[in-house]
Parts: sequence; structure tokens; C-alpha cells
Amino acid sequence: MSEKTVGVIGGGAWGTGLAQALARGGHKVQIWAFEKEVADQINNEHENKQFLPGYKLEDSITCSNDITEVATGKEFLIIASPSLFLAKTISQIVNVPNIADGSTVITAVTKGFVPSAEGPKLILETMESVLPEVYKDCTVYVAGPSHAEEVAMGKLTGLVAASLNPKNSIRVRELLKVPGLMVFSSFDVIGVQICAAAKNVVAAVYGAVDAMAETSDVFGDNAESLLLAAGLNEIQTLGFAMGATHAETFTSISGVGDLDVTCKSKYGRNRRFGQDIIKTDMLSKFKDIDDLIANVSKIGYLPEGAIACKYVHEIAKKKDLKLPICDALYKVLNKEATALEILKNLISM
Repeated sequence: MSEKTVGVIGGGAWGTGLAQALARGGHKVQIWAFEKEVADQINNEHENKQFLPGYKLEDSITCSNDITEVATGKEFLIIASPSLFLAKTISQIVNVPNIADGSTVITAVTKGFVPSAEGPKLILETMESVLPEVYKDCTVYVAGPSHAEEVAMGKLTGLVAASLNPKNSIRVRELLKVPGLMVFSSFDVIGVQICAAAKNVVAAVYGAVDAMAETSDVFGDNAESLLLAAGLNEIQTLGFAMGATHAETFTSISGVGDLDVTCKSKYGRNRRFGQDIIKTDMLSKFKDIDDLIANVSKIGYLPEGAIACKYVHEIAKKKDLKLPICDALYKVLNKEATALEILKNLISM
């Protein structure tokens, strides 16, 4: 395998974990991080202590606070910026020569929806609306059951590279053919993106049920499995309403696989968020869901499902979809009902 030059835009846990996997596979990787301390830690101590503490990074990985530098001259660019800042981040690199002429393959691993005047948009749609026209239907979306911690350790992880451009899907799949990663191609770019975003909403509810199960006579393993299955059904309903093309997307690793690991893993931030709603009265800090999103940094970690929940709610309302689990989380986050009230209502349906 020949060495490739790769830029990773986003120095969070997932961007760092994926950079580690690529460097371990022999590629030359440079990360862009917004925070100066993150760049200093990666360059000087070979560790991202802020977002992926405890994992020694390859010495060959470098990091910069200059996004133009990281995007310049790369054969591949992986976008790992949070969804809330995606469009602004992409706009900073459109004039880089290898981006302007379309010679760099651009891949996104960001999960969630992006707000716009026309309503919530998906990740690739948002990116391609900002990037040069040459990238239309040519960007790639990578997702799957993939906690950054295990990817950083080199533990076996399955991913899906989805694109309407089969050549680019294969190129990204080949790039990610490194120790620990097993990658498959897909044309269902909408379905894979919906799975990656909506599973975080279900996982937050799963975390709340899991916390209640510790002291409840009602909730236990059976209830959690019931929730997981019902949640997958809602993700599929949303996906087809948005234009997903393949039913197997939802029954494969990007669907049931990603949902399972997000709900059950000790690394899951969205599961942890649901647990914190019950155990620490997390939501007392916020007036409603908009206040939570505006001040999400107060949580201390990023629960993508809390943000995605607002946009799933908007889409469901616009398309007249019945998504009771996603709607339940929305009502809790928006202070329309307590978690206990909502969960009791769910099991009485």
C-alpha cells in the first residue's frame, strides 16, 4: 500500500482516532484543531489530552491551528468538524488550490443535521452546497459502529463508505484499508447519513432507560432491547421519508450495528447523556432545547443526539411522521414533560 497524504479537519475524539488508524497504516496525516492546546499536545506529547486522553498517538501525526495549511496539498481530506460548525469550517478551505480544482477526495465523518433557512440538511448536502461545483455528488460519507477509543487502539471496526461516485467510494475504502478497519461501499448516501445522526437520539433515550433500570421494577434488559428494536424502526421510517434507497442500510453495520454500539458501549456520549438526565438532573441547567444547544459546552462533552433531536423533530413534523421515541426525547429536552412521565407514557402505548 502506497503512502497517502491525508488532512483531518477536526481535532475531536473521532478525528484523532481515525488519524491514529491512518498513521498506523503508513499514511502521512496532519490534523487541524481549533484549540491551540490540542495542537501543542499532539505535536509535543503525542496525545490529545482534551478529547482523546490516555491514547498514545503515532509520532508521525502532526497538528496545526492553520486550516489552510492542513487542507493544502492533500490527496484526501477527512471532515470531522462538529455539525453546528460544518458550513463555516468548509467555507475556509474552498479557495485552497487542490480543493478549488477538485483534485482532493473529500470525505465526511461528521454526524448529525445542519440547520438552514430551508430546514435541516444532511452533512454531504451541506458540504456540497459550499464546496466548488466539481464536488457535486462526489463527496464520500463514512460511518459505522466506531467508537474513537477502540479505533485508536486498533480494535476491529467495520465502516461504510457511501457515495454517489463509485470511484471515490472505492478510493476511500482503499485508503481506510489499514490494520483494525474493515470498510464496505454503499450508494445509499442518505440512508447511511440518517442512521449516523438519528441513532444518537435513540441512544440518549436508551441511556435514560438504562439509568432507571438500576432501581425500577419496570425497566430491565428486556425493555432496553424493546427500545433498541423500536428505535431502529423509527430510524428506518425517517430514512425512507428522507430518500434512503436500500433497506439493507438499516439492517447492516451502518444501521443496527451503529445503533447497538451507541446504545450499549461504555464510550457512548449519548448514552451517558441519557443517564445524566436521570442521575444528575442534567437538564436543570437549561430552559429548553434551544437553550441547551446554545450552551451545550456546559455539559462537558458533546451529546450529538441532543442536537439531532431538534432537527429530527422538525423533519417528522414537516413530513407527518410518527416517531414516538424521538418525540419523547424532544419533549424532555424542551421541558414539556419529565423523563419519568414520558417513559411511562411510552410503555402504555
